[in-house]
Amino acid sequence: MRAVLQRVSSALVTVTDEATAREVGRIGCGLLAFVGVEVNDGPEDVRYITDKIQGVRVFPDPADAARMTKSVVDVGGAVLVVSQFTLAGDCRYGRRPSFDTAAPPAAARPLYEDVVRDLREAGVQVATGEFQATMQVALVNDGPVTVLLDSRRGF
Repeated sequence: MRAVLQRVSSALVTVTDEATAREVGRIGCGLLAFVGVEVNDGPEDVRYITDKIQGVRVFPDPADAARMTKSVVDVGGAVLVVSQFTLAGDCRYGRRPSFDTAAPPAAARPLYEDVVRDLREAGVQVATGEFQATMQVALVNDGPVTVLLDSRRGF
């Protein structure tokens, strides 16, 4: 499982269906987490990603803004979780990404939902995108701070 975390001042997700656009998720200060599920991912990958999302220290220290010592939990922030299968894209060969390692939707959805559930159960305020929808994501990246997570590299 892979995730891209961005520290944000605000973020929102909109889904456009035919002629209507509807907002499906919005947060203020916190993390935007793009999550991609890969073939063979399981509960350990979910646990790794959720632990990192809630614990990674990417927010400034109140005593020294040059140091990042606080997590999203420490600052009372929220997390906007957006599914993104393209994180499994492999661009090593040719010019078109291969998505062979992306889990099919039937396998990916429950693991994505487990990430959301586990974050909520840990007391984190969570908003979401819409699984398998085409979404427009708007964000104000704070820093900018962007972190890549890969559960396969974490074990």
